[in-house]
Amino acid sequence: MNDNNISIAEAYYKALAAKDLNTAGNYLHPDVKFIAPMGESNGRAAVIEAAKHLAPLLKNIDVRARFSSGDQVVLIYDMRLTAPVDVCPTAVLMTIRNGLISRTELFYDARPFGNL
Repeated sequence: MNDNNISIAEAYYKALAAKDLNTAGNYLHPDVKFIAPMGESNGRAAVIEAAKHLAPLLKNIDVRARFSSGDQVVLIYDMRLTAPVDVCPTAVLMTIRNGLISRTELFYDARPFGNL
């Protein structure tokens, strides 16, 4: 297990939970690719812009499990929200290269978010 990559992934999510998007952006590669059930974003600025839409709804992120292999990290977490659901169980597969997140793919049930 690559503890350094796990630390980077968790620090990114800690910054997101704190709504500190400037710090979160420091963990992203300039050409990061972000894939989620409701769409994709390419590039640091686009990913941070997407996070700005989530921030008002986000109360906390509780990481339940973490795994790594090579340059990839998997986090399983509960995203605690103000709406449209209280808890959104989520998994993320991240690729970390040269200390920066270069790819992130989220897995969650997007049905409750359809009207946002």
